[in-house]
Order: sequence, then C-alpha cells, then structure tokens
Amino acid sequence: MKFKDNQNILENYGKRYLFFIPKVFMIEIKTSKRIEIVDITERVREIVESQDVVDGIALVYTKHTTTAVVVNENESGLKEDILKVLEKLIPSRAGYMHDRIDNNADSHLRAILMGNSVVIPITNGKLDLGTWQRILFVELDGPRVRRVVVKVIPC
Repeated sequence: MKFKDNQNILENYGKRYLFFIPKVFMIEIKTSKRIEIVDITERVREIVESQDVVDGIALVYTKHTTTAVVVNENESGLKEDILKVLEKLIPSRAGYMHDRIDNNADSHLRAILMGNSVVIPITNGKLDLGTWQRILFVELDGPRVRRVVVKVIPC
C-alpha cells in the first residue's frame, strides 16, 4: 500500500511507523587546501545522539563529484600515506580528457575510487564505530565550501 504523506501513515498504522521516517541533516565543511582530509566524526555523532534512535543506521553522503567519505583512522601519517597513494594511482595533470574542461579530472577519478558515502550502525543511540575508526571527509578539488548529508534511519 502506498502513502501520500506521513499523516496517511499515522492514520493507517499508528505512530510507531512514524519512527521509520529518516531524518536528514546537512553538515557544511569549509576546506582550505586542494586535497585535504577532514575528520567529521564528532559532527555526525552530535547529530545521531540528538535523535531518538536506539538502533538504526547513519548514512553519510557527499553531494559532490570531487569529494569522498571514508571510514578509517585519523592519524597524520596515515592521512599523508592516503594522499601519496592517490597521487601515485591517479597522478595530477596526466593528460586526462576531462582536463580540457576544468583541469580537475584527477579529483573526479580519485573520488570514484574512494566512494561518496558510508553507512555506520547506530547501537543504543550511538555510532557503532571501532576503536580507531573515524568518519573522514576527503576534499579532492578545494578549497571550497562543501555539504555532506547525514541521514539517520531507525531500524
């Protein structure tokens, strides 16, 4: 059965189904370098913990084609290694066809490899990350003002 709006769900199934409606938030990130890794874990954590979601998932998604979101350790040496590996795998200004338009093909190709979203479990109202796991936003064509969507979905 399809529902036109949340009110229809409430009328037909009661309030308990209202909790399955995802809540969507936006994080704004101002980067300062062309390539930069920014830890956004605490901002996502604040959003998740402000909601009445005991168990569920948090979808963290970047709306840009030259950025990425990953889960990994926020250690300075590792972050430098990630950037070096990206440059080795996809060098800047290597004659890419897209560079004829705006000279940032490397950023698009790197974003494809890294991915634009992560899903983190929510357990007992908190992000269920491992000891060293952090949510990292990866700027690949900055500096810019970027937006990341956080969707909190009860399960």
